Amino acid sequence: MEKITRNDPCWCGSGKKYKTCHMAFDEMLDNYEDQGYLITPYEYIKNEEQIEGIRKSGIATTEILDVVESKIKAGMTTEEINTIVHEETLKRGGTPAPLGYQGYPKSTCTSINEVICHGIPSENHIIKDGDIVNVDVTTILNGYYADASRMFMIGEVSPEAKKIVEVTRESVEKAIKALKPWGDLNEVGRTIEPFVKSHGYSVVRALCGHGVGVEFHEEPQVDHYSSKEKGYLLIPGMTFTIEPMINQGTFDCIILEDKWTVVTKDKKLSAQWENTVLVTETGIEILAR
Repeated sequence: MEKITRNDPCWCGSGKKYKTCHMAFDEMLDNYEDQGYLITPYEYIKNEEQIEGIRKSGIATTEILDVVESKIKAGMTTEEINTIVHEETLKRGGTPAPLGYQGYPKSTCTSINEVICHGIPSENHIIKDGDIVNVDVTTILNGYYADASRMFMIGEVSPEAKKIVEVTRESVEKAIKALKPWGDLNEVGRTIEPFVKSHGYSVVRALCGHGVGVEFHEEPQVDHYSSKEKGYLLIPGMTFTIEPMINQGTFDCIILEDKWTVVTKDKKLSAQWENTVLVTETGIEILAR
């Protein structure tokens, strides 16, 4: 492919000459790449129209989780939670992204106690007093995706269960505060892992966060454990999830025979919170929580 020159039309489709549009931006990215940063492909750097679409999808996702929060209780089945998510998604003009994704059979994931993630809702799974439950919602609205999950403490939970839920939530909040435009995405793991380890917990390594917005799963990969290496450069317009899975015991996990449900190897508790965030010119905006 012939290299674009200063006076050629810009690759972005703006109709402007390259030198007055994206040339300085591209040169800056080349400089960061020379320093060892990874650069997210251009197709995953969102424009204003895309950001607004993802923002609206994020509002819907957050509202759906608010409805779940108002209704979830002991005695419900996880299938009932799935019905709530499905109906509330359709009510907002959206589509539940998990339904049919790579064969996944439901509209949400419901992960209880030792289930790390991807628990499949069922009429046979009854939520009990003392359970901690993660409900994961991804909405497609007008072609745009937003992804979030919350932990719910049902009735009287043990002090140990309450602690891991609260520490996991705090780890996400700390990670978001640690990020800044033109910084390093690996600050997510450098912030989360030492914090949760100080409470005696481990970070699941086999699963990660991800870019999201125009597709369900995009670049970049978001690791929640520490790395000394430089990661992806935080470019304004990037949208991705931060979703650490924190275990009471070992970070090792097992996938059950259904090929979806991931559980802790030692059967100890696990917790997860997930936000979709946007890198702006001035900071980090939470789009779905």
